[in-house]
Amino acid sequence: MLDWINFRSKLSKGIGELRKLSPETVDAYRMASGAGAKTGHLDAKTRQLISLAVAVTTRCDGCIVVHSAEALKEGATREEIAEALGVAVAMNAGAAVVFSARVLDAVDAIEGAR
Repeated sequence: MLDWINFRSKLSKGIGELRKLSPETVDAYRMASGAGAKTGHLDAKTRQLISLAVAVTTRCDGCIVVHSAEALKEGATREEIAEALGVAVAMNAGAAVVFSARVLDAVDAIEGAR
């Protein structure tokens, strides 16, 4: 497994370097990242649980380490995190089923064009 603590530290340094080279890019990310919280419709814990599910579906290790820490800080339990991850698994499986139907549709179209 990954050394998550060391990884987060290296990630922070890397993002800091990117900010030096392209400050608007990192600042725009930070603005977009915080925009959802300003509406106040979801509490911080719920936003972090959603972030973890999305981190899994997008396969983002940086997102995983950052939002795991934030979810715990906001009081998420291991069980709540596991439930959010179950949603991510279901979404990935659902997407595979939907795209499987698209493959069959493509096969039908290709066979019909012969």
